[in-house]
Amino acid sequence: MKSFHEILRESREKNGLLLREVSSKLQIDQALISKFESGNRKPTRAQVIQLARYYDTDKEELLVQWMSEKVVYELRNEEFADEILKVAEQKMRYLSKSKNEKA
Repeated sequence: MKSFHEILRESREKNGLLLREVSSKLQIDQALISKFESGNRKPTRAQVIQLARYYDTDKEELLVQWMSEKVVYELRNEEFADEILKVAEQKMRYLSKSKNEKA
């Protein structure tokens, strides 16, 4: 499974773009983009969307990878991480169901 930063770097390279080109076009510091691609820093949600659009890559896939890594980072040292994720999934289903019933 590819990590978020690997997908990001591969998307840029697939488009034949240099870091400085992306930086200039999106007005994001080149060093910051480099840190995103090396996994040393996480972009904001808005930056993820901006990068997905610019690279013409699947926005949903990139957002899922980005968010899942945020969750893993939070839970990586938790003894009950699996149980936490199960309960969170149940809560998400409940909230989705409640939202759909109100609509």
